[in-house]
Amino acid sequence: MVAKIDPVQVVYSEALLSSELLGDKEIRYWLKVRLSAAWPAPRAVLEELRVYNGNAIADVVAIHRDAHCYEIKSDKDSIERIQKQAHYYDPVFRKVTLVTTSKHLQRAEILVPPHWGIIVASPIKGKVTFSHVRPVGLNPHFNKQLALLTLWRSELTDLAEPISEIKLAKMNRQNLTELLANNYSAVKISEEISKQLSGRIQNLKSLTM
Repeated sequence: MVAKIDPVQVVYSEALLSSELLGDKEIRYWLKVRLSAAWPAPRAVLEELRVYNGNAIADVVAIHRDAHCYEIKSDKDSIERIQKQAHYYDPVFRKVTLVTTSKHLQRAEILVPPHWGIIVASPIKGKVTFSHVRPVGLNPHFNKQLALLTLWRSELTDLAEPISEIKLAKMNRQNLTELLANNYSAVKISEEISKQLSGRIQNLKSLTM
């Protein structure tokens, strides 16, 4: 799903932050605002991206040269789930950042992999601000073939056409990912996944215009 950033409205912001606990909805909204205002700006920001062949859903993904996954754990969420989610995210993204609250920070620093970034979200004056606690590092567990399963079959075919003399119509997604993983480096595959996801967004936008 493509993330859409609405104009920041004070009334809306205050309504979101009226409860004592900081929830996913509030964090997600202001995270998208922050990402869209960043420099350099991402090519796109996606929400609820299915990864690992559909076994997991990434909360927010900023598409730069690499796809950067942001997993949100609000005051209302269980931080313990992050270990299971890391099992799915680490093979797929070269960069992963946990966005959580001060409530979960101490536990998060123990549970999340050391190469993950950590950001703490805090409600201040009707907004949510973000503080970097740990910078994101390059993920050493990136798996080319599992990462490629983020893409649709048509997108995999587009990537495989320049390197294959075999009729791609006869190849399933598994065969296509094997072909690509054997011919491209991890850096190249990560970059191409980002390009394909960015192109997917543009195609979806053109269909809705």
